Amino acid sequence: MTATILIVDDEKNTREGLREALESLGYLAITAGDGLQAEDLLRRQAVDLVLADLKMPGMDGLELLGKVQVLSPASIFIIMTAYGTVETAVEAMKRGAYDYLTKPVNLDQLELLIERALKKKSLEDENIYLKEQLEKRFGFENLLGRSAAMEKVYELIRQIRNSPATVLISGDSGTGKELVARAIHQQSPRRRQPFYPVHCASLAPTLLESELFGHERGAFTGAVSLKKGRFELADGGTIFLDEVGEIPTEIQVKLLRVLETLEFERVGGTKPIKVDVRVLAATNCDLEKRVREGSFREDFYYRLNVVRIHLPPLRERQEDIPLLIDYFIRESNRDNNKEISSVSSRAMHLLQAYDWPGNVRELKNCVESMVVLAKTAELDVDDLPPQLKRSEADSAISMPQTLNLQDQERDLILKALLRAGDNKSRAAGLLGISRRTLYRKIEEYGIKAK
Repeated sequence: MTATILIVDDEKNTREGLREALESLGYLAITAGDGLQAEDLLRRQAVDLVLADLKMPGMDGLELLGKVQVLSPASIFIIMTAYGTVETAVEAMKRGAYDYLTKPVNLDQLELLIERALKKKSLEDENIYLKEQLEKRFGFENLLGRSAAMEKVYELIRQIRNSPATVLISGDSGTGKELVARAIHQQSPRRRQPFYPVHCASLAPTLLESELFGHERGAFTGAVSLKKGRFELADGGTIFLDEVGEIPTEIQVKLLRVLETLEFERVGGTKPIKVDVRVLAATNCDLEKRVREGSFREDFYYRLNVVRIHLPPLRERQEDIPLLIDYFIRESNRDNNKEISSVSSRAMHLLQAYDWPGNVRELKNCVESMVVLAKTAELDVDDLPPQLKRSEADSAISMPQTLNLQDQERDLILKALLRAGDNKSRAAGLLGISRRTLYRKIEEYGIKAK
């Protein structure tokens, strides 16, 4: 799309000369004789860049800059100034102008400056668009996925975002439970208040109690000063209890009281402290089993499990793997100063076929390793880690002696249906075919439902 440039100068010869020069470079150039005319144009027409003189009667360039920032904040502003007023042009840059040019304008310098400015704007617009699309199509915050399982997670987040209800997030290690907790917080009315995660499994019982509730000075050896706990610091916001299944029974009792009354005392204290905190919790273990075994309090479990969100393992949403890989490649490119552009179809097939016992966390680490060590712009089988290459070798070893195409196709459909739990839409997604085609194949091969 041709960029639109607004030229603002009270000298007719200057603005007309600039207009002709910019049009010869392929830009759409419009002109205004002063700041008021420019303001009127900006109210009626979108422009990509404003090129304005600093000294003009009525509204000068600095005042026009302020108007542009309100009326067209995405527009780039370049100011033109005579040699003696360079200091004022520098002030304009401090206020948000992209750059300045001294008059008389050097057309070669102007061409390079505009080209650089518009390239920067294009990148910024693309980043905004991608962020909006990720939010709109694929998830919340850093959550990614468009599978049916992830859509269910997004829908639950939308349903509960305005509620103060406690949420229990379950799922295998590495599935992104903390990302879900952060997404719930960011979607809620508490988003401007603190979000405090507490990783319960990493702290000894005495340290965990102090971390959660704080302590008074002298409460125990080493407590040389008063310390506020996470519940107190998170007042008005959200606290996230990760690996809640590892919390000792004696602290479960105290947490149950906090959930019921929103009151607690610091360790060594006697004065109740009341807070307004939403509690989100996560676990990768079977809490129901622990309740039966007696290692987890039943009343505490039911108080946590008001709303349940289950995150599926990556092996159950393989259709999300290409999207995640693309995201992690761009992230790793940025962090490691690389320029990986694609993944070969053979490598992608192996990445999707692998079970990913470490889930999204393992995939992220795998992609970063591949990007760092890659020698070409396309990731291929040679770049895969050893465990994925072994899976390819295992597949080759287990290949049947007969290569009847129909038998192989029927076997693939059966495996996809099994992996998808007989969900036809998911199975079609795994196979890369439409639901209509899948139903036709099921009928053709006489495949029975589970």
